[in-house]
Amino acid sequence: MPYARLKNIMAKLRVGTRGSKLAVAQTQIVLDMLIKKNPHIDFEVAAISTKGDVDKRPLFTMDQKGIFERDVNEALIKGEVDFTVHSLKDIPSDLSNELIIACIPRRARPNDVLVNKKKLKLSELRAGSVIGTSSLRRAIQIMRKRPDLNIKPIRGNVETRVNKSITGEYDAIILAEAGLTRLGMKDIIAERFNIKDFVPAPGQGAIAIVCRRGNQGLIKILKGIEDYQSKAEIDAERALLTKIEAGCRFPVGAVAVMDSNLFKIRLYASVFSADGTVAINLKDTGNIKNAAKLGMKVGTVLFNKGAPKLAEGWREAIEEWNKKL
Repeated sequence: MPYARLKNIMAKLRVGTRGSKLAVAQTQIVLDMLIKKNPHIDFEVAAISTKGDVDKRPLFTMDQKGIFERDVNEALIKGEVDFTVHSLKDIPSDLSNELIIACIPRRARPNDVLVNKKKLKLSELRAGSVIGTSSLRRAIQIMRKRPDLNIKPIRGNVETRVNKSITGEYDAIILAEAGLTRLGMKDIIAERFNIKDFVPAPGQGAIAIVCRRGNQGLIKILKGIEDYQSKAEIDAERALLTKIEAGCRFPVGAVAVMDSNLFKIRLYASVFSADGTVAINLKDTGNIKNAAKLGMKVGTVLFNKGAPKLAEGWREAIEEWNKKL
């Protein structure tokens, strides 16, 4: 399609997002990049409430996928918005066939971080300290490092969880660094965990822009802000996740990083037993042009080394966590 005609058709675009402060901030990051490359387009933001925003139970209690993205993307399917912006890790591997992840902008740091009022590192927290997390993956990795700590579920948006730490309801909490950075709250971080020994969730730190699969004109516009390295990292991580068919009720850590020669990508992956005594930790390197193939390869090895068996053990453990609520 000629560019002049494309400009005329895309004179105004409506973007859907969750209404949380973080979701709106991430959407604005995307719009700032799009506006810089497409100053002729007007963008309108539509905030959409999701089941995950209404249901305040901890995420691990919900045996469902896409609780934060489904309602937003349903508006996209219905044509109520032109594209949507999400935290990549909220998008399930079985995204609707009507939709496509059209763009992955440059990824923020994928690290998990520790937050507490006294700015103590994990090793400095007193025995018995109450640690809050919304993630089973984070919980089990903390338990492996500090079995003397008391890990409890926590829900709420980023600001709410931080406040619960500052006021003393929790002695410390674990969050994604990217969310704090995007909210201008990076200064409260007490410790950043190394991604190699505290493996993040697949897609952590990345933003995904989703649109209808057949909208080639819009896809072309969105691809204009894609980051090649970030896209390759996400391809590897999501391929691994798809291979072992992991959901939020079975914690999987996976993070890909560009190797020093810029043509290779290295993938780290971890799965754990529910009691924390068994861990399968893998790393492998592949060509950045075949990132998804690397993810499938590592996922296959995880599968063959016993990931499905570890998953079975989590069913009872989740019920025990429910009793803490």
